[in-house]
Amino acid sequence: MDPEAARTARESLDLAFHMSNVLDTGLDRHTLSVLIALCDLGVNPEALAAVVKELRREKPPSSSLPPAAPSSVS
Repeated sequence: MDPEAARTARESLDLAFHMSNVLDTGLDRHTLSVLIALCDLGVNPEALAAVVKELRREKPPSSSLPPAAPSSVS
């Protein structure tokens, strides 16, 4: 990517991230960048929004794994 294109892309991401913060989306810069890249590849933005909302509804498993057994290595 040439320097001018890189600068433009960075400025566009900065603007989108600022808008994301104003709208209080809770998206970090990296996640927003991935979502924008997926849209650029033709993924439906409404479908992406639905996936993000669904992932936020799911609670991460809270210690569903049993505690690790003590190591018997001497």
